[in-house]
Amino acid sequence: MPQQDIYSEYSFLLEKTSRRIKRYAQKQFVAFNFGVTVDQWMVMKHLYPSSQMSQSELAEITFKGTPTLTRIVDLLCAKGLAERMVDGQDRRKSQVHLTETGILKVENMQPKVSQIRKAAWNKLGEQDFEHFQYVLNTIYQNLSV
Repeated sequence: MPQQDIYSEYSFLLEKTSRRIKRYAQKQFVAFNFGVTVDQWMVMKHLYPSSQMSQSELAEITFKGTPTLTRIVDLLCAKGLAERMVDGQDRRKSQVHLTETGILKVENMQPKVSQIRKAAWNKLGEQDFEHFQYVLNTIYQNLSV
């Protein structure tokens, strides 16, 4: 078991790596001229291919705060990639779904997004993945409320 100080170093490394992955992906999104951000992509991929969700469901599944998610959905709607529809059971709520243009955008982006993701995992083998998944799942479970 590592010394107490090393826990903060590992936590910092995890956070730093996460931020680098997102920065790298955003640079690639710009280079590929996707016209959406990584955060917008996260929402789109959860709505693909034909799902519709409430904004609160989307916020939870994408780990975004409600105001942030609302802003992302507003931008996707303004770009014609998503639409809000009034919830049939509660008119105060709305459901979000991709438009046909949004669905096509996801389909066109998927192969390149997969390529972007693979760059981070270069030089790692199957055992590395299994151990990494075990460590992350254990950390996640340790912090479950």
